[in-house]
Amino acid sequence: QVQLVESGGGSVQAGGSLRLSCAASGLTFSSYVMAWFRQAPGKEREFVAAISWNGGSTYYADSVNGRFTISRDNTKNTVYLQMNSLKPEDAAVYYCAAGSRWKAHQPRLYDYWGQGTQVSVSS
Repeated sequence: QVQLVESGGGSVQAGGSLRLSCAASGLTFSSYVMAWFRQAPGKEREFVAAISWNGGSTYYADSVNGRFTISRDNTKNTVYLQMNSLKPEDAAVYYCAAGSRWKAHQPRLYDYWGQGTQVSVSS
């Protein structure tokens, strides 16, 4: 049974930082592209960042490029999202996802999902 469990969400002021983690189990972690998505109330789920199987390549949405950093530790089956210079518009539920396609923006192309972790940013 595949499980992706996110943690690290919380409430911060604008300009602050958070580090999200996603621990995976039940799958061959190093065989999957890992990604982060987010969904704000009333909006569609949107792509945030992705990292390749061995962590050698990363890809970001324009809205977070330069502020967020995705990384992974295949020895711990964990993917991270370091979020700096947070803005109120970054507030959302953040989800990690596992898939097989590189640079896939569409949620439907990912095979497994976590339950999400809430990020709130006050101005």
